[in-house]
Amino acid sequence: MKLSKYTAIVSDMHLCEAEPVNLKYPLWKKFKTRQFFFDDVFVEFLNHIRSRARNAPVELVMNGDIFDFDSVMMLPKEPFFRISWLEKRRGLSPRPERSKFKIEVILKDHQVFVEGLRQFVVQGNEIVFVMGNHDLELHFPIVQEAILHGLNLPKDLQNKVRFVEWFYISNQDTLIEHGNQYDPYCVCDDPINPFIQGYNYKSIKLPFGNQACRYIMNGMGFFNPHVDTNYIMSLGQYIHFFYRYMLKAQPLLLITWFWGAVVTLWKTFQDSLHVPIREPLSVELRVNEIAKKANAEPRMVRELKELFAAPSGYSPLLLARELWLDRAFLIFISFFVIFEIMLAVRQVYEVSFFWAFIPLFLMLPFFLFYSQSITSLVSSYKEPDERTLAMAAAITNVRRIIYGHTHHIRHEMIGAVEHLNSGCWSPAFLDVECTKSIDQKTFVWLEPAALTAPHSDGPKDERKAFLYIFKDGQATNAMRRTT
Repeated sequence: MKLSKYTAIVSDMHLCEAEPVNLKYPLWKKFKTRQFFFDDVFVEFLNHIRSRARNAPVELVMNGDIFDFDSVMMLPKEPFFRISWLEKRRGLSPRPERSKFKIEVILKDHQVFVEGLRQFVVQGNEIVFVMGNHDLELHFPIVQEAILHGLNLPKDLQNKVRFVEWFYISNQDTLIEHGNQYDPYCVCDDPINPFIQGYNYKSIKLPFGNQACRYIMNGMGFFNPHVDTNYIMSLGQYIHFFYRYMLKAQPLLLITWFWGAVVTLWKTFQDSLHVPIREPLSVELRVNEIAKKANAEPRMVRELKELFAAPSGYSPLLLARELWLDRAFLIFISFFVIFEIMLAVRQVYEVSFFWAFIPLFLMLPFFLFYSQSITSLVSSYKEPDERTLAMAAAITNVRRIIYGHTHHIRHEMIGAVEHLNSGCWSPAFLDVECTKSIDQKTFVWLEPAALTAPHSDGPKDERKAFLYIFKDGQATNAMRRTT
């Protein structure tokens, strides 16, 4: 059992390859360009937490979505595997050799980040990678090996870097999870057995949220996927956004969206039909391995798995509503029915087809009312509820739980459980021009309570949690900044 006095938790960095600047349309995926890389700031952060721990060993938990495999669009120049037409347009699918290529691309474009992590480990600290929904491809051993190779650590230090499936228990007092396992749109069906078998290949079963990022967001480069309000809008907001930014750059946006939405729905449904690859004779070995890496007991692995949300991929009608395909279907049916009626009328009377616009205009208010009455459940998910927190705390025998995933910082008491969310470091902007930054760069810091309350009556090994924003080389209380 690994014990640590000092622990730092960060999440949702969404590291990706550097997007080339589009000279004709400079706002196209501007948030992904090298201009907004924060590698230097992250190295400063690593130095800061070392000094905050007075150069004692620090446990750095990278709590999911550190790497964004879904947004990588680069393709190998001389591939040794066949690339499908869909992969050429929306990025490589989650298979071992393709995922290895993607992580190598990310590491190559973030050399400062990689070197900072390397020095951090060489200086006597440890790193724990918790897998989130956007870096599920870390499950592939070949991807983990590529990261270790990129860090270029001496063999005796490679055990200072570990990869855990979906949770980690720090110092027996804090449960750390990315949190996507409680989000029905982003849950990994079975992180104990994450692989599915295709025809002559092995792959990762991706949740709906990942599929939407790949097949919709990757083709609509004026929407920032790191901020919900950038892509979840009302019909009027979409129309205004289109005319302001996309009329010239992407005039066929509706076709791009419709095609991407249909592919997303199909791929999600197709994946839901695949049964995970299971090896009955090694189930307990697998559970024991996950437990050992997570500082947990095997029973905790099995019991935490029972708390997972039901995947939305098993409800195609719900996903169709989230993708606006239900509204597209209503429009298509309306046009088809009115067209058929007009054909029948023209058999008797000579009337112009322009009369068809009258019933269409009459139906418009009803269509708008229907559209406004639908609320996206994707944006409504915030944090796991009190029951889930209480059950997870009871299962793992902790009093503190830390999540990521939602990008919203939190520090509160929910029942008897101290709940925190470490926020995000991703290039999140409220506008296409990338001028209104949601500049969080937040982290959770755990240290012995005796440092802040030397006369406390609590146990000597008790730790206290703080939520900080890192800016200009300094850490300030995040909750004070937001109130």
